Amino acid sequence: MASTTGASLKFTSLSSSFKQTPVPLRGVAHVNSVSFPSLGMRPRSLRFRVSCAAKPETVNKVCEIVRKQLALPDDSSITGESKFSALGADSLDTVEIVMGLEEEFGISVEEESAQSISTVQDAADLIEKLMDKNCA
Repeated sequence: MASTTGASLKFTSLSSSFKQTPVPLRGVAHVNSVSFPSLGMRPRSLRFRVSCAAKPETVNKVCEIVRKQLALPDDSSITGESKFSALGADSLDTVEIVMGLEEEFGISVEEESAQSISTVQDAADLIEKLMDKNCA
């Protein structure tokens, strides 16, 4: 049985014959894996990915801004997974992209946050996070 509370996750065995083994996960407080000694099964590591994907409209708008800032053809394929560097952007281009995003969405991106943006999806997620923060 699994239960969640806030940022912690805890697995509780249904029988005392199960052996619980702590599994370290970055950013998660309590996670245990369960092994079955009588069946000779070993505990496996658990992988969790928490993602707060931006709305498709936001991703599409970021794609348009990136296409415009990098002077890419209208038929160029840009998706959420597109990396700025793979599209030919250098550090100055990335700064200009961030400035365009700030202007378009009415947000202010701190330098530290701007440096963590490497894909269209990263930019869209940050935009929505900042817009939600401004609305709260």
